[in-house]
Amino acid sequence: MTIEKQYHGELEGSGKGEMLTAATNTKGSRVYVAVERFTGTLNGRRGSFSLHHTGVMTRGTPNLTITIVPDSGAGPLEGIAGKMSITIAVDGKHPYDLEYSLPGR
Repeated sequence: MTIEKQYHGELEGSGKGEMLTAATNTKGSRVYVAVERFTGTLNGRRGSFSLHHTGVMTRGTPNLTITIVPDSGAGPLEGIAGKMSITIAVDGKHPYDLEYSLPGR
Protein backbone atom coordinates (compact mmCIF):
# COMPACT_ATOMS: atom_id res chain seq x y z
CA MET A 1 0.00 0.00 0.00
CA THR A 2 1.05 3.59 -0.53
CA ILE A 3 1.72 5.67 2.59
CA GLU A 4 1.61 9.45 2.90
CA LYS A 5 2.44 11.31 6.12
CA GLN A 6 2.78 14.85 7.40
CA TYR A 7 5.45 15.63 9.98
CA HIS A 8 5.33 18.62 12.32
CA GLY A 9 7.88 19.94 14.81
CA GLU A 10 11.65 19.99 14.31
CA LEU A 11 10.97 17.67 11.38
CA GLU A 12 8.52 19.56 9.15
CA GLY A 13 7.41 18.12 5.82
CA SER A 14 5.96 15.05 4.20
CA GLY A 15 6.79 11.39 3.83
CA LYS A 16 5.73 9.19 0.93
CA GLY A 17 6.43 5.52 0.47
CA GLU A 18 5.32 1.94 0.03
CA MET A 19 4.42 -0.65 2.67
CA LEU A 20 3.97 -4.43 2.60
CA THR A 21 2.13 -6.25 5.40
CA ALA A 22 1.34 -9.82 6.35
CA ALA A 23 -1.03 -11.09 9.03
CA THR A 24 -1.19 -14.54 10.60
CA ASN A 25 -3.92 -16.76 11.97
CA THR A 26 -2.76 -15.85 15.50
CA LYS A 27 -4.51 -12.80 16.93
CA GLY A 28 -2.07 -9.89 17.35
CA SER A 29 0.74 -11.38 15.25
CA ARG A 30 1.70 -9.62 12.02
CA VAL A 31 4.57 -7.89 10.24
CA TYR A 32 5.18 -4.89 8.00
CA VAL A 33 8.08 -3.41 6.06
CA ALA A 34 8.11 0.00 4.43
CA VAL A 35 10.40 2.43 2.66
CA GLU A 36 9.53 6.11 2.98
CA ARG A 37 11.09 9.27 1.52
CA PHE A 38 10.90 12.36 3.75
CA THR A 39 11.08 15.79 2.08
CA GLY A 40 11.05 19.01 4.09
CA THR A 41 13.10 20.68 6.79
CA LEU A 42 14.93 19.40 9.85
CA ASN A 43 15.84 22.24 12.21
CA GLY A 44 15.73 24.68 9.28
CA ARG A 45 17.78 22.52 6.87
CA ARG A 46 15.75 21.77 3.74
CA GLY A 47 16.38 18.44 2.09
CA SER A 48 15.31 14.82 2.04
CA PHE A 49 16.23 11.35 3.26
CA SER A 50 14.80 7.84 3.28
CA LEU A 51 13.51 5.75 6.19
CA HIS A 52 13.36 1.95 6.40
CA HIS A 53 10.59 0.55 8.66
CA THR A 54 10.39 -2.99 10.07
CA GLY A 55 7.49 -3.74 12.39
CA VAL A 56 6.83 -7.12 13.99
CA MET A 57 3.97 -7.77 16.39
CA THR A 58 4.00 -11.03 18.33
CA ARG A 59 0.65 -11.76 20.03
CA GLY A 60 0.11 -8.05 20.63
CA THR A 61 3.67 -7.15 21.66
CA PRO A 62 5.12 -4.67 19.13
CA ASN A 63 8.74 -4.34 18.01
CA LEU A 64 9.27 -1.44 15.62
CA THR A 65 12.59 -0.39 14.07
CA ILE A 66 12.87 2.67 11.83
CA THR A 67 16.30 3.65 10.56
CA ILE A 68 17.52 6.39 8.27
CA VAL A 69 18.81 4.68 5.13
CA PRO A 70 22.60 5.18 4.99
CA ASP A 71 23.73 7.76 2.41
CA SER A 72 20.13 8.68 1.51
CA GLY A 73 20.32 12.32 2.66
CA ALA A 74 20.17 15.03 0.02
CA GLY A 75 20.88 18.76 0.11
CA PRO A 76 21.77 20.12 3.57
CA LEU A 77 20.67 16.74 5.03
CA GLU A 78 23.44 14.87 3.18
CA GLY A 79 25.26 12.53 5.57
CA ILE A 80 22.35 12.23 8.00
CA ALA A 81 22.28 9.06 10.12
CA GLY A 82 20.00 7.89 12.88
CA LYS A 83 16.76 6.26 13.88
CA MET A 84 13.14 7.14 14.57
CA SER A 85 10.67 5.86 17.11
CA ILE A 86 6.91 6.21 16.76
CA THR A 87 4.29 5.89 19.48
CA ILE A 88 0.95 4.49 18.33
CA ALA A 89 -1.60 6.55 20.26
CA VAL A 90 -5.25 5.69 20.90
CA ASP A 91 -6.42 8.92 19.21
CA GLY A 92 -4.87 7.84 15.90
CA LYS A 93 -1.98 10.30 16.09
CA HIS A 94 1.57 8.95 15.89
CA PRO A 95 4.09 11.11 17.80
CA TYR A 96 7.69 10.48 16.74
CA ASP A 97 11.16 10.96 18.14
CA LEU A 98 14.06 11.34 15.69
CA GLU A 99 17.59 10.69 16.95
CA TYR A 100 20.05 11.79 14.30
CA SER A 101 23.51 13.10 13.55
CA LEU A 102 24.69 15.29 10.70
CA PRO A 103 28.26 15.98 9.63
CA GLY A 104 29.52 19.11 11.36
CA ARG A 105 26.71 19.05 13.93
